[in-house]
Amino acid sequence: MFNTKASFIIRLAIAALAAIVMSVAIARAEVQLMMAEEPGCMWCARWNAEIGPIYPKTDEGAAAPLRRVNLLDPLPADIVLARRINYTPTFVLLVEGIEINRIEGYPGEDFFWGILAHMLEQEGIVLAKVEK
Repeated sequence: MFNTKASFIIRLAIAALAAIVMSVAIARAEVQLMMAEEPGCMWCARWNAEIGPIYPKTDEGAAAPLRRVNLLDPLPADIVLARRINYTPTFVLLVEGIEINRIEGYPGEDFFWGILAHMLEQEGIVLAKVEK
């Protein structure tokens, strides 16, 4: 039988290996950033003006391409949310169509990028470097 120290090291190695496997699985999974919006939403318009044109050209946009959903339309069948969307815009990080995290509202350009980067990092989603 293993002694306590060896047993601890083996368990630690197994946990590290599991974390690596999960990171690889997420990196290969389909990741999207869903934007729930509705006509007349002034914060959606502000996001569209400040972030919309550059989002697809960023590392974040490459890692999590934008998927727009009109809040007034039925939710597409391939999306599973953790809870109902009440505010627009709401940005939902989807992995294989399942909600992982969200940003409710548009907090402004500086905060948006920081929150999104934190969400992606938290889930182990590696940013693809976009050639500029």
